[in-house]
Amino acid sequence: MSNLLDLISRIFLSLVFLINGYSKITNIDGTIGWMEMYGLPGFFIYPAILLEFIAPILLIIGYQVRLMSVALGLFCLATAIIFLRDFADPMTLTNFLKNVALAGGFFILAINGPKEFSIDHRISK
Repeated sequence: MSNLLDLISRIFLSLVFLINGYSKITNIDGTIGWMEMYGLPGFFIYPAILLEFIAPILLIIGYQVRLMSVALGLFCLATAIIFLRDFADPMTLTNFLKNVALAGGFFILAINGPKEFSIDHRISK
């Protein structure tokens, strides 16, 4: 059962990024403008989109799970610190805490590694 729950958890964690990455692509100009409002160069959107597509796909198939988990965990913390600092707004605070919780989940995944339903597990055999 733990092997199946590991796979399902990797899928659930990944869906957030796949959906957000797609949203960024379909509204790239708006996202660039939003990032620039926070003082970031707009071209940072391109590595963010790549990370939001490549890392979740690798997590789902179970390849380089530890590395991708650390990358996404750090990404969650960075985006929380950069974009979600208005704690007077309850929704912003909730999103900040969501990002911190996601980072925690990714770091636990990085520590424990993937289970049987992963390419990493097959390679390690």
